[in-house]
Amino acid sequence: MRRVTLFINGTCKNGKVVAVYGTLSDLLSVASNKLGIKASCLYNGKGGLIDDIALIRDDDVLYVSEGDPFIDVWGNKQDEHGAYLIDRSPEYFEPILNYLRHGQLIINEGINIRGVLEEARFFGIEQLAEQLEAAIKNTQPPEDHSPISRKEFVRFLLATPTKSELRCQGLNFSGADLSRLDLRYINFKMANLSRCNLTHANLCCSNLERADLSGANLDGANLQGVKMLCSHAEGASLKGCNFEDPSGLKANLEGANLKGVDMEGSQMTGINLRVATLKNAKLKNCNLRGATLAGTDLENCDLSGCDLQEANLRGSNVKGAIFEEMLTPLHMSQSVR
Repeated sequence: MRRVTLFINGTCKNGKVVAVYGTLSDLLSVASNKLGIKASCLYNGKGGLIDDIALIRDDDVLYVSEGDPFIDVWGNKQDEHGAYLIDRSPEYFEPILNYLRHGQLIINEGINIRGVLEEARFFGIEQLAEQLEAAIKNTQPPEDHSPISRKEFVRFLLATPTKSELRCQGLNFSGADLSRLDLRYINFKMANLSRCNLTHANLCCSNLERADLSGANLDGANLQGVKMLCSHAEGASLKGCNFEDPSGLKANLEGANLKGVDMEGSQMTGINLRVATLKNAKLKNCNLRGATLAGTDLENCDLSGCDLQEANLRGSNVKGAIFEEMLTPLHMSQSVR
């Protein structure tokens, strides 16, 4: 059985080794499938048109055309002795030449392995190219998924103009100490802030949408106008936080998971907690005037001493909730469940 290497006319990359059988039409059909073109002509390395399959020898290199004339893959002319001048880097070709001699890949110090890879691809030596790609991959340092430290983040903050929008989407701050930092307007969307220390941090108008704040400590933080839609803050501590913006910009915690959070003494006038989960949460002595709690899960939530004047509790689940020592009467019209 004869085997040949097929290349698209004018290239020496992505060749395909195929078996030769049947007629020339059968080989053209195989070439069409392997190379993804409509093969109609075959040329040898010197540009000769092959019109009979009997002319093809084992290990021939052939160029497949869709009907266009032969294109010299090297793009160079022969000299008077019939030799080709290939204008490539001898430095990068030396490891390839030694590989062809003894089959071992040896690259001396100071030679860029990526340059050798490009040469291997140029000459169509696919097996060597695969070895070089694997070698490059092995020399690359592993990806660092470790959390960002306070020192790293402070350096980042200091190097950024105050008017620039900081984008920290999806970054890992797990367990970091970000307490008392000015984090206004920063985009923390989908960031990992679990177990973070954010006590007394200024998070005014920051975006914490879908961020992981589970187990984080935000005691005394400024959360005016914060966006925490669908954030995960189960078990977090938000005692004494300020969500109330004098300009009227309301904090949005719609759909947030706030199971078991401690928000005692927080100022939350006009806050949006629609369809949020506050099961087993502590909201003692919170200011919830005009808050939207429609559809919120308040099961076993401690709302003792809260101010719920004009708060919207329609459709909320208040099973087992504690409403002792309320600052204002809770009208039945505010809750229908």
